[in-house]
Amino acid sequence: MYLSRRRPLVATAVALLALALSPALAYAETPTSDDQIVIGEGGRMGGGDDRSAGPRERRDRSQAAPAPEEPPAVLGIDVSGHNKSVDWAKHWQDGKRFAYVKATEGSTFRSSKFSAQYTDSYYAGFIRGAYHFARPDGKPGDVQADFFVDHGGSWSADGQTLPGVLDIEGPYFDFDECWGLTQDEMITWIRAFTTRYFERTGRQAVIYTGYYWWEKCTGNSAAFGETNPLWLAAWRSTPPEKIPAGWSGGWTFWQYTDTPLDQNRYAGDYAQLQEYATGGPID
Repeated sequence: MYLSRRRPLVATAVALLALALSPALAYAETPTSDDQIVIGEGGRMGGGDDRSAGPRERRDRSQAAPAPEEPPAVLGIDVSGHNKSVDWAKHWQDGKRFAYVKATEGSTFRSSKFSAQYTDSYYAGFIRGAYHFARPDGKPGDVQADFFVDHGGSWSADGQTLPGVLDIEGPYFDFDECWGLTQDEMITWIRAFTTRYFERTGRQAVIYTGYYWWEKCTGNSAAFGETNPLWLAAWRSTPPEKIPAGWSGGWTFWQYTDTPLDQNRYAGDYAQLQEYATGGPID
């Protein structure tokens, strides 16, 4: 997930993060032989290959983003095919406890690294889930939700599987930031995806987005705040002040930096994250 056209934020020193938080979706890439661009479905960052490597919003880089300046919390990472090698043991040692892995994009692309990353994170002890990079310029939301669920985005109450994520942001290639849709059309597309995901899995999909993209492309819609947990992209050292409409309870996940890879914070403690993974009331 990598919110391509967003407000830049400054990523900072990894060393600060390690020192501050010890015990606790990447940019476009060239398609490999396993990640061929599919005309009409791809781009370079979450599209027909792992072009949309990790979630990102056009962040306000006016603030550096080492570790969040908050009480101890549950930290995690998100990865995709862009992350060629992930040292899960090292991330666990550094205090990370959950992960999201890119599974699909559009209605045809499957990440060639998903299976290994998803499995390896599981055996390393992580509570993990999958994410889908939305292509509203392609098939309808319900069709893409089916594709996601059928190829890694499902959910099980095993205590180590998080509900799937809809990564909804601007294109990673030169195209209209709202994918050529009006605000009403975008809301309809998102609703079709989240409704079908719930029908297929019994869980509400998490929505990954950024404030500015959401404001521009949905008119700051409040339609999903009561049902779908928010994963907010905002690279900064303090919790984001601007929250999309409808999410009165704030974010559930916060992506606060992309250095040295996408790093995130969960709003509750570890026991609550475990409860959420087993079907708890957070969503």
